[in-house]
Amino acid sequence: MAAAVLIENLRKSYGEVQAVKDISFTVQPGEIFGLLGPNGAGKTTTIRCLCTLAKPDAGKIEVVGVNGISSPKAVRQRLGYVAQEVAIDKVLTGRELLRLQAALYHLPKKAIGDRIEQLVAVLGLQEYADKKTGTYSGGIRKRLDLAAGLLHQPEVLVLDEPTVGLDIESRMVVWQFLQELREAGTTVLITSHYLEEIDALADRLAIIDQGIVIAEGKPSDLKDKLGGDRVTLRIREFTPEEEAGKAKHILESLPFVEEVIINTVQGNSLNLIVKSGHSSLSKIEQCLAEVNLPTFSLAQSRPSLDDVYLAATGKTIMDAQMAAASTRDLKKEKKQQMK
Repeated sequence: MAAAVLIENLRKSYGEVQAVKDISFTVQPGEIFGLLGPNGAGKTTTIRCLCTLAKPDAGKIEVVGVNGISSPKAVRQRLGYVAQEVAIDKVLTGRELLRLQAALYHLPKKAIGDRIEQLVAVLGLQEYADKKTGTYSGGIRKRLDLAAGLLHQPEVLVLDEPTVGLDIESRMVVWQFLQELREAGTTVLITSHYLEEIDALADRLAIIDQGIVIAEGKPSDLKDKLGGDRVTLRIREFTPEEEAGKAKHILESLPFVEEVIINTVQGNSLNLIVKSGHSSLSKIEQCLAEVNLPTFSLAQSRPSLDDVYLAATGKTIMDAQMAAASTRDLKKEKKQQMK
């Protein structure tokens, strides 16, 4: 059986900016596959190439065995795409917009009504279907966008950051719906920078950083490979650099501590890897107290996907998000200065 999605050695640049350097992954039929990474990692560019909205510079793309570069129309017939930004006509009602979308897909006229009613019912849009979309909340607009992407019953549904900006209730509705789609046999490819979203939904995932895949596999397998528990420690809310360095030196001497990293982005907090199952918090606190270093906060947990990202890149997803935001701000400032 052909893979639902196959991407090999994908590369894409915009001018001097190399958005995707070398990305490869495979999505199997009937699974939810996640692309996890910070903003600017290359997720959206990868998705746009997959959905034939951008032409890659190099690489191979297949959807259910169909070549996405030489046969873009055939690929579009097999894909449903829900973009990060919801773009809907605010004058039309939800039902009118779905009829327009169905016509664009050239669906048989006899089947359009039944298909729309089915999706309206499944996505809980009965109350809103005959109201103008300009009156919809963000969560309802996202549900309508999902309905539009599923009208032609695609074999693969592609979602780019589907829950950005949604409240918790709307996010849960989307999560449940995606799980139901998987159970019905639809393959789902989802991009996100929300760790908990990918952890909760994805059967497998690829973590992308700076245009390359740095890890791929089941969420549980990637976390288990790390071994050890994680401890996050703050000496003060904003710890002086010399105190953080002193604490790092002392903690590294403890027999159950495997690694200590100072997180400069988050106020010189310390991230520790300790041996699994070891009762370490009280010993860490006691050790620091003996050298007059207070403990502002201390927590221990099992490895997370953020730890997987940290182990591969030396920074957390939040660090990467903040760095990307800082770079964007600098570029905006330079443009304004040039004007």
